[in-house]
Amino acid sequence: MKRADKAARIAAMLDEMYPDPRGPLFEESHYQLLVKVLLSAQCTDERVNQVSPGLFAQAATPEQMVELSVPTIRKLIKPCGLSPTKSKNIKALSQKLLDDHGGVVPQTFEELEALPGVGHKTASVVMGEAFGHHAFPVDTHIFRLAGRWGLSRARNVVEVERDLKKLFPPESWHAAHLQIIFFGREHCPARGHDFDTCPICSWAASKARAKAEARAQRRPRRATPARR
Repeated sequence: MKRADKAARIAAMLDEMYPDPRGPLFEESHYQLLVKVLLSAQCTDERVNQVSPGLFAQAATPEQMVELSVPTIRKLIKPCGLSPTKSKNIKALSQKLLDDHGGVVPQTFEELEALPGVGHKTASVVMGEAFGHHAFPVDTHIFRLAGRWGLSRARNVVEVERDLKKLFPPESWHAAHLQIIFFGREHCPARGHDFDTCPICSWAASKARAKAEARAQRRPRRATPARR
């Protein structure tokens, strides 16, 4: 089956399973969405949604955030992990929004990616979720499934994004990225996955891919050296 045909069949299945996908990070403003996406790095969306109300109760706008100290921000967001770096970036990007954009979240990739702590994936989520721009953010779920389904052989997220954008129409990118994430969480885990019973892997993944993942999971993991 050609990649384009496979992508079309997958899209039809995902549209049926998730007809109206909504982003999992609920926000009151574009600024709060930006902060929550930054917090979601190496953290679950559920945890971010639990932690962020306490942060925004203290500072819901860039003007209010810059009045908080970095240690205060760090304490408020600590459960999300990576709090030393995230707290510095949140304060710095809030100040830059005030200095360069009048406190308003910009609507271009270039300007978003110039903000402290904001990479291409974060910018893509904000551009799609907040502004309806055609964007296809690639997270770990999408990277894994694109490889499993034979939609991309790329070894980095930049190339996977490029491949997927060629296979799906631009107007579907935002919905498709959410649908693939939801499917990955519910049906297609990273480890212990049963390819034969998976609604998509059962026909889209190659036998070679299934065997390769099974072999990889049987290998003993290297022990992590103790910290000193």
